[in-house]
Amino acid sequence: MGAAVLLLGARDIAFGATIIAVRVWPAADYTRVTIESDAPLVERHFLVADPGRLVIDVEGLELSPELRELVGKVKPDDPFIERLRVGQNLPRVVRLVIDLKQPTAPQLFTLAPVAAYQHRLVFDLYPTQQRDPLLALLRDKEAAEQKAAKAVQDSLGEFIGKVEKIEKGQAAQGAPGATPAGPNAGASANAPPAAPTFPSQGTPPGPQPTPPGVAAGPTAPKQTPSPPSAATQATQAKLDRLIVVALDPGHGGEDPGAIGPSGLREKDVVLAIALQLRERINATPGMRAMLTRDADFFVPLQDRVRKARRVQADLFVSIHADAFLTPKARGASVFALSQNGATSSAARWMADRENAADLVGGANIKARDPAVLRTLLDMSTTAQINDSMKVGSEVLGHIGKVGKLHKAQVEQAGFAVLKAPDIPSILVETAFISNPEEEAKLRDPKYQRQLVDALATGIKRYFAKNPPLTRQRTL
Repeated sequence: MGAAVLLLGARDIAFGATIIAVRVWPAADYTRVTIESDAPLVERHFLVADPGRLVIDVEGLELSPELRELVGKVKPDDPFIERLRVGQNLPRVVRLVIDLKQPTAPQLFTLAPVAAYQHRLVFDLYPTQQRDPLLALLRDKEAAEQKAAKAVQDSLGEFIGKVEKIEKGQAAQGAPGATPAGPNAGASANAPPAAPTFPSQGTPPGPQPTPPGVAAGPTAPKQTPSPPSAATQATQAKLDRLIVVALDPGHGGEDPGAIGPSGLREKDVVLAIALQLRERINATPGMRAMLTRDADFFVPLQDRVRKARRVQADLFVSIHADAFLTPKARGASVFALSQNGATSSAARWMADRENAADLVGGANIKARDPAVLRTLLDMSTTAQINDSMKVGSEVLGHIGKVGKLHKAQVEQAGFAVLKAPDIPSILVETAFISNPEEEAKLRDPKYQRQLVDALATGIKRYFAKNPPLTRQRTL
């Protein structure tokens, strides 16, 4: 029997594989489709043009209800998939046809069992033309500022309209047959004095209060205030030195991160904190935040660093809520990169755990750029680490005002996401989600706001003391 098994090919081994789950993870960066099974699957795929389609034949399968679920998992707002069809193309061959919304460069690969997952067949749909993230960031900033300017202009216009309406009413009081407009004309003994009038032509005799928008002086003509034009504001926005902070919510998509005793997932709580922190930073003049992920999808560790470098980030902050070997572990921590080993065994253990995220989340090993990896490994500089320690100290000091600290000083370890050679980088463990009390705090919106306040204050204080070199950012 053993000899017979050895003679079987991949198709025969896969035959009879049971589909455990199917998942679709849409995002602006890429959409991932995952088929999880209890045995390895073999696929062949090809692209078809006019209209664009990706055709995937999965061998050794019979059509099942689990596979049919893929059709309903595609959402209307998916950036890449228009619709998905699945059917039995040949005996023991299931065909998936993905109608594409835009030109796509698919990556298909398999993942061996790891953590809670069994065998996974993964299709990643990337755009053939990737957007410029710095350009998108600057345009987003410009749009937000123009929206704010328009709101101010609308408010000012409404105010001017009210003033003009009052002036017209007061001018009408001086018309023939109207009530006399003199200071005391027609007024009863108990009536309040009439409001002063500001006619549209000429200057009223005697001292008069200066109305809004009119220059001081007895002969100044009436003026209407005008807000700065949108073009002027846009020009000024380009001249300003924009401080860019890259926020990195850990895990996501296939990788849930740590899971608390009551089921709270690390990937969910750190995303909620990062989204709030982005709002706080974006509300700060001269600052803008970029998220490595803004929804529930997985980003490989290398891509998190690459995204920060593409927007020329001045700071990289990775946000986590980790678990530890014992549920008694508690308190927040801040980490910087180390070139000489971890500062504690706990720091080393946590770095190893975070660095394994690619295995769980499902990074395509074949698609990694060896040159980029060498850069991240070889170019981490002493200056970057020194700056990281500075910002880490500022952030840690303010987090310590919110709750208990795990360590009173910034720790160091070899976290992969902290290896951008030219960007100060820290990793913040907001709390231990494995501790029941801290899990409850992480779930509390009030505690999340307090954490966001502490992080935002620490970041702003760091830049106040260590302003980045001025450089022109233009569209």
